Amino acid sequence: MLPWHQYLLGVVFVLAGFMHFQKPKLYERIMPPYIPAHKTMVILSGIVEMILGFMLLKEDTQNYAAWGIIGLLVLFIPVHVYMLQEEKASLKLPKWVLILRLPLQFLLMYWAYQYA
Repeated sequence: MLPWHQYLLGVVFVLAGFMHFQKPKLYERIMPPYIPAHKTMVILSGIVEMILGFMLLKEDTQNYAAWGIIGLLVLFIPVHVYMLQEEKASLKLPKWVLILRLPLQFLLMYWAYQYA
């Protein structure tokens, strides 16, 4: 039996991935212009988040999932930086929230690392 917090992280990633399909325009808006094919990238990242979330819920795939989540979170850092730099990408969130999202990425990486 997996610990409850592992299930929580898995579900968080499944739901986060699902949101890419519910609000794709929102995710496209926060992507830096140097990333190509925004629509495709939003769909792909949503699929990958959901797959990794489900994989984290199985003992035999949790190690791969944990490392995949860490890699994905590293790839998302430029998006968080872009949201801080560009007002149109900030989603009208307060600056302190945008700043707080960066260390949150590293906390999520540490959380995922617990299952690697």
